[in-house]
Amino acid sequence: MTSFVQPTSPEQLFTLGPIDPVENPYDIYRAMRANAPVGESGYGYYIASFELAQQALLDDETFSSKSNSPDYPGIGMVFGQTIVGMNGKEHLKHRNLITPALRPRALGCEFREGARSTADALIDKFIASGRSNLVPDFTFLYPLSVFVQLLGLPQEDVHDFHQWGVDLTHVAADPERGLRGSACLAEYLGPVLKDKRDTPTGDLICRLIEAEVMGERMTDAEIISFLRLLITGGADTTYHLLGNTLHRLLSDRELLERVLANRDDIEPLLWESLRWEAPVQFVSRQTNREVHIGGVTIPDDAPVMVIIGSANRDEAAFDNPDAFDIDRDQGKSLAFGYGKHYCAGADFGLAEATIGMNAILDRLEDIRFDDSAETPSTIRGVAFRGPSHLKVTFAA
Repeated sequence: MTSFVQPTSPEQLFTLGPIDPVENPYDIYRAMRANAPVGESGYGYYIASFELAQQALLDDETFSSKSNSPDYPGIGMVFGQTIVGMNGKEHLKHRNLITPALRPRALGCEFREGARSTADALIDKFIASGRSNLVPDFTFLYPLSVFVQLLGLPQEDVHDFHQWGVDLTHVAADPERGLRGSACLAEYLGPVLKDKRDTPTGDLICRLIEAEVMGERMTDAEIISFLRLLITGGADTTYHLLGNTLHRLLSDRELLERVLANRDDIEPLLWESLRWEAPVQFVSRQTNREVHIGGVTIPDDAPVMVIIGSANRDEAAFDNPDAFDIDRDQGKSLAFGYGKHYCAGADFGLAEATIGMNAILDRLEDIRFDDSAETPSTIRGVAFRGPSHLKVTFAA
């Protein structure tokens, strides 16, 4: 049985690990927005309201992404230099190198067919039993299995990639673990890049190798750093998006029946899931100058945590924000960021999640929570939020 932790203050919440079992951070966020939408915590400073979070994410000259670079403690230590830690012309150049390779349209029907076949292969392993825990059986494996296929890497290495990706996300709480995962990925990918330069195979890695903007290409070190970022996205972001969305559907039979009858509702369903339970709750920034925001003066070179999970539940931006409503105006969520650093892989992630959702709904008839499960499925976490498990039954 999972023992949930329920912090009662921002200070308690922010001292916990990224996946500690916190069931409800939203009461704390609501109080923060009401009493101090900008303030100090053990981390540094935080921004909790939608309007001010949007303002900070848009103003990358003041609220710099350099906090995500290798020069600062955090994800840059394990990713290396990637677009999430770059600013200005350097960021624009790398974004222009990377984004075309990730567009679902550029990847073509081969991507969609491959993603569906990956989903079907995972479902084939448990469908005959009439029951499954969809977290280990599907949502955990599917996103990175798709990436491994696109990268032209062996499917049998998926579990290693998942472990290394999870290791990277623990860098703040356990730097040694994060650095070990980073080193393992570099050791694995170095020879792969050499082979693909010598013998191009047309996969995503080869597209990154061949990408060129204004006569410049990415170095092997830059490609490896970006692949670390992609692998972590596959291991955590789409994984939790699928889990949170399925959890919500299984908790609301009327909504499930509606989506089953009209698959066009999957897109607004995913957007509302991103708003309602942002898979990644925090975005890190570092000030480039002293700034006055929300009645608080933040000094130069101060760490700032933009709380996406709080901004997406802000009463000033969303009517009845704690309700899950796929009919609300979609696309306003900050789950993929905002401004120049809006997630380059957003369209890819949504396409991948849509294919995975359709596969589950197509093949698992009369799907519902397993009443015999010892503990109910619950969404939990701090920096990363997703269901503890998704034990289901369906018509075999």
